[in-house]
Amino acid sequence: MSRFVNEQDYFHSKADSTGVLLVNLGTPDAPDAPSLRRYLNEFLSDPRVVEIPRIAWYPILKLAILPKRPAVSAEKYKKIWTEQGSPLLAISRQQQAAIQKELERRFPGPVKVELAMRYGNPSIRDSLLKLKTEGVRRLLILPLYPQYCAATTATSFDASFKELQRWRWVPELRTVTHYHDHPGYIEALTQSLFEYWNKNLRGEVLVMSFHGIPKRNLTLGDPYFCECQKTARLLAENLNLRSNEYRLTFQSRFGKAEWLQPYTDKTLEALAKGGVKSVDVICPGFAADCLETLEEIQLENKDVFLQAGGQAYQYVPALNTNYRHIQMLCDLIQQHTQGWAETSQDWNGQMLQKQAELTQKRAQDQGAKQ
Repeated sequence: MSRFVNEQDYFHSKADSTGVLLVNLGTPDAPDAPSLRRYLNEFLSDPRVVEIPRIAWYPILKLAILPKRPAVSAEKYKKIWTEQGSPLLAISRQQQAAIQKELERRFPGPVKVELAMRYGNPSIRDSLLKLKTEGVRRLLILPLYPQYCAATTATSFDASFKELQRWRWVPELRTVTHYHDHPGYIEALTQSLFEYWNKNLRGEVLVMSFHGIPKRNLTLGDPYFCECQKTARLLAENLNLRSNEYRLTFQSRFGKAEWLQPYTDKTLEALAKGGVKSVDVICPGFAADCLETLEEIQLENKDVFLQAGGQAYQYVPALNTNYRHIQMLCDLIQQHTQGWAETSQDWNGQMLQKQAELTQKRAQDQGAKQ
């Protein structure tokens, strides 16, 4: 049996198209322990996520973490679960639809947008196969992580390339590795804060909280820390903030090893104990609200700040389907698909269809079945 996916749906007059694969981290199928066990097993088995030799890590994962952690995580997910299911998946679907609509306005040719999750569903494999059935011959992979990190961006590429290794006919391929300093991204963050402050009383300090990674990853060459610093600096400059008016922090540490500092919870506690009464928290590393923003930042860290003496705590939502955010992502797609037929204003559907029909006739004259 062949290890490659057969081109069973191909016929000589089939129209080509460009594909865009949006990738985010993932979510369990339901807020219950069995779903979390499957999700965490896939997530924590990824060597990009946990860089510990498998012989040492798997006993810890299988015997210590998976028997207990899923039930704890399920309770956290229950706090944020909605009628539409996982917030991350629901918002990501809305982003996909908004981007598809905007690209149809911008490009004359067919550009298909699919959403995938690195862990859980919809899987990268399934979403790539959907694009394949759409006749995608040019593919852009866009991980929805502004700052590059091996544990997020690179592993999205790993899974995509692994699937493409199964294909007999591999499309032209381009990737987006980061957009942490894209002017449109910084402007979207800036305006989201101005709009929030127009409706809500502004806090004394703005905390910019990014997802953490082990400090060891930085020393081994991962650029994530530096890109977070640049995002925060550019955002602070756009907002005209003085150094004492904002903090850059890192959240979601796991295990006993040292992670990137300063830690978000410790910073919030110190601010409250130091006399700061009100803070606003934004998470510029998340394209869509999820467990880490809605439960950890909006709920857990709020308790940390208030219990330490703070009085007012506000979480500023992620960009989600914000108009400027969608426009920026489409600008990014337009930039990275330059030169491809479907995104060129010279694209002529009627002419291409006639050429495709002629190609099919010639192929059939040569003995092709379709």
